[in-house]
This record gives sequence, C-alpha cells and structure tokens, in this order.
Amino acid sequence: MTSPTSNFKPLSLPLEPSLLHSILQREIELRKARNRLKDYQPYPKQAEFHEAGATVRERLFLAGNRCGKTESGAMEVGAHLTGKYPPWWNGKRFTKPIRAWAAGVTGESSRDVVQAKLFGPPDRRSEWGTGTIPHACLDLGKVATGRGIAGAIDMAPIRHYNAAGHFDGWSSLAIKSYERGREKWQGPGLELVWFDEEPPMDIYLEGLTRTNETGGIVLLTCTPLLGMSSVMMRFLQPDADDNPDAFMQGAAVGAEDLA
Repeated sequence: MTSPTSNFKPLSLPLEPSLLHSILQREIELRKARNRLKDYQPYPKQAEFHEAGATVRERLFLAGNRCGKTESGAMEVGAHLTGKYPPWWNGKRFTKPIRAWAAGVTGESSRDVVQAKLFGPPDRRSEWGTGTIPHACLDLGKVATGRGIAGAIDMAPIRHYNAAGHFDGWSSLAIKSYERGREKWQGPGLELVWFDEEPPMDIYLEGLTRTNETGGIVLLTCTPLLGMSSVMMRFLQPDADDNPDAFMQGAAVGAEDLA
C-alpha cells in the first residue's frame, strides 16, 4: 500500500533577492574567516620580518602594543604548519610537515593570545578554524586540550600540503608557556619555535636548542617591557665572542621603538 505522503514533494519557492544576498554574504564571510591566511597582506615591517627568514635562523619583531607583531608571528606559523604560503612569500619555506611549539608568558596568556591568534576564540570551539591556521587544515576531533586551563589547547595535528597543493602529512603544534620553567622546554627536535613576548634567557636558549639539529627557526614577537635584557642584547648588540655564528643571525625588526 502506498503511503499518502510517499509522492509528496516540497515546493521550491524562489528566495527574495535580499534574503538570497544575505545568505550568500554570510557564506562569503564564513569562508574568509576560515581561511584568513589566504588573504594576508603584510605591511612593510611585517614583510621585512617574514623575508628575513630566508637567510637567518633567529628573528625578532620588536614593536609597541597593537602594531601587528603577534599577528605576523601567527600568520607565519600558520604558513609553515600548513605549507600554504601566500604567492608573495619570499621568506623561509619548509617542504614537508614540521614540528612546532608556540608559547606565551603564562598558560592563560598562551591560550588568550597565542592560541586565539592561531585557532580562534578559546571559549567558542565552534569558531576554531577562524585563526591563522585554516579551518580545512584542522582535525578538531584530534585536538588535545588540557593543562588544567579551561579551553586551552595542548597539542594539535595540522594538515600540511606540498608546493603542488597535495596533502603530504601532518604537522604538529604544541602550545606552551614560560611559567613552568626551563625543564618543560627540554625535549625533541623542532623545526619552529615561536615566542610571543620575551622569555627568560634560559628558556629562549632551550627553545633555540630544539631547532639546532633540524636547522629550524626561532621567532620572537614582543614589546620591550624588560628593557635591554640579555635576550634583547642578543639581537640588538650581538657579541661575536659570546655567540656562535649561527646564533648571531638575528633580524631585529622594529628596534627603533626602543629609542
């Protein structure tokens, strides 16, 4: 027996132009939010910072608050983790998946600044993928949270693509902080370490050591709150007697802000 509703077909009514436009506009905005890396256009100081990566291992972006230093660090980390370099990119390029650590001063600041820049709002998981790491490169089911801090990401696998645009494996990213001390910075070799805000010298050197065996890079984006510290002196007044050649290759961008 045929069901009385088996042949029912819903009416397909044309949408009002204004409603259709609104739907399309929301879809465009969502796609842009989930792929911010694609539209990133650095201003000259940011471009200088990125380009220096082609020739030096250690880089410093020194600037005041709200000047785009953290944004540039997060964009570069997103590009290296995914292999999705913008067409204008003249800086360092990795040709395979990488291992990276990104860190701030405390667990909370790492979550609220570093993680938020990379992934999106920590307290709104539905919006993860609206940071500098494109949504399509995340497997949210495999993102590990923890560290006793609500909404904090511990580790995440990131899809990496080769120069031809083909998936070629998984990069890994761990979110860390300085407050737990140097011992927590001991570990495996890494291709990339990003310090957002200035770390103590022992932690900086421990992070740098993680990149020695890989020939990797270290990014430091900060406001000079601690004055002419030993970390700042490393970039602004390098001493050949104290630092091996590989460690002297720092590019201080925005150093005039100290004047």
